[in-house]
Amino acid sequence: MPNPLLLMSLLIALSPAPAVAAAQLTDLESRWLQAGQPVIAFARAQGLPIDIIVQPQDAPGAVPLALGYEAGRCKLVLSLRGNTQADSVLQDVLPARQGMMIETMTAHEIGHCQRYAQGDWHALPRGFVEPLGRQRGKLTALAQELRETRREEAYADLVALAWMHGRHPGQYPDVLAWMRGVRAGGDSAGSSHATQAWLALADGEGAFAGAASPFEQAQVLWRKGLSGDK
Repeated sequence: MPNPLLLMSLLIALSPAPAVAAAQLTDLESRWLQAGQPVIAFARAQGLPIDIIVQPQDAPGAVPLALGYEAGRCKLVLSLRGNTQADSVLQDVLPARQGMMIETMTAHEIGHCQRYAQGDWHALPRGFVEPLGRQRGKLTALAQELRETRREEAYADLVALAWMHGRHPGQYPDVLAWMRGVRAGGDSAGSSHATQAWLALADGEGAFAGAASPFEQAQVLWRKGLSGDK
């Protein structure tokens, strides 16, 4: 997670975007921001404090879209310039569907924002009791950090899937398959981003249903996955 205050960055409001800021954006940055706009608008309507930061300098090797949290505000950081990861993350996605996957990634980061804003980062859901053998103090510091990060990534994945299920139900199987490919391609079992057990719960007709918010829908499956997470 970057500390955006240490970056030379272009801060934009997006809704509406200042003309001077919009003029400085590349076509690729504008496309990513436009694809994520529905999620950002929803999150702000829910009261989440979100700033959007676009790095104007080259950022080779950086995560293309990441979230920071500073002074009570979420910082959605876009690092696309001179960054091959911006292309590689979508290299197997047809151009017509890339906007949908960018929207998915944005919703994932909004899941992180909601956890930070609620003061729940690295905290178990209320009422959930960890089995004795898996409670804090039973793991090394590194294993504990990996597990807590993996759980946060799982929650954010589920928020993204709940959002996409509600907004693009016909494309949901493609989104889920893409996310499974991303997770299978980058992380082994037990690593900080190995969320496959939660993704398995998101398959099927009844995975997400009803009028609950994506955060509430994600919470249901997240708790189920926590029960088996070691």
